[in-house]
Amino acid sequence: MPTVYFRIAARDPFRPTRAPALERLLARADARSRVTGWRQPAYQAVAGGATEPPAIGAAQLHASGDAQRDGWVALATPVHLVAGMSHVQLPADGMLEIDTAEADRLAADFNRSFGGGGVRMARGRGSTLLCVFDSPISVQTASPEDALGEDVWTHQPRGPDAAALRRLSTEIEMWLFGHAVNAARAARGAPAISALWLWGGGAADAAMPAIEGWTAGNDALFSAFAPRAQYPRAAGSGSARPGVVVLSTWPGTPAWSEAERSWLEPAVDDLKAGRLRRIEISAAETSFTVSARGLARFWRKSRPWWEFFGIDAPPAQDGRLDA
Repeated sequence: MPTVYFRIAARDPFRPTRAPALERLLARADARSRVTGWRQPAYQAVAGGATEPPAIGAAQLHASGDAQRDGWVALATPVHLVAGMSHVQLPADGMLEIDTAEADRLAADFNRSFGGGGVRMARGRGSTLLCVFDSPISVQTASPEDALGEDVWTHQPRGPDAAALRRLSTEIEMWLFGHAVNAARAARGAPAISALWLWGGGAADAAMPAIEGWTAGNDALFSAFAPRAQYPRAAGSGSARPGVVVLSTWPGTPAWSEAERSWLEPAVDDLKAGRLRRIEISAAETSFTVSARGLARFWRKSRPWWEFFGIDAPPAQDGRLDA
């Protein structure tokens, strides 16, 4: 029986607002586990036994139809950095969303500025930016998600070619300073793009595995697999298909209510009907497993959803939390 994996991956400022339906599911969960790399168990849910997801950069390059014979490709995620007295920090809201027009402008200008240097910029699905190198490189990179709220130095690339990648990153920062895209962002009050965080790299010619399930949401990896706009409802007594849903809004918000109706409620219906084996719900570094049997544990007491995931709730301005 299949699994549907939900990931809460909001990036906007967190305000603690209760989400009763989610809290009831979490209270009745069968198990709680620690998860440090959530994309791997999520990928396993839809990949038919594959244990390792493909390199995210390569998946995006293939999804765009721009695969090449060799070389190396990484995501180039726009970030806003904040300089302190002794370090540079990626703040909690430092991963930026850009639109396709901004992505196309940055890619075109990058290729004019850096053309001929063995590297180019391309756009994957949506507004995802990719940095494509002519030759393979050997380097280990960290996700910007892992650096949120921290000193960026501790998350710098490592490996034989790390110095070259760090040097390119520094050149990109200088290129972005005063760029027309940033001037337009400043005019509308949007944060400047300080840097492009290079990560998720892999061989550009790597074969992409087929997945057996479906995906939804705007995630760097799972958007490469033609994400769905609607939950694929199962009919009759047959099994549902496995899926991954990446939710980019915090529980309790108006946008969450819509996402809950569109994705979580139909999955719970499939779970109750025996068409799913389980639902996985993860956020931060914690994941919960919910089964049909667990739904009957009505006596378990709910509590604020952020407490389940160990997320610290900032106090409201008046000192109270939203009910």
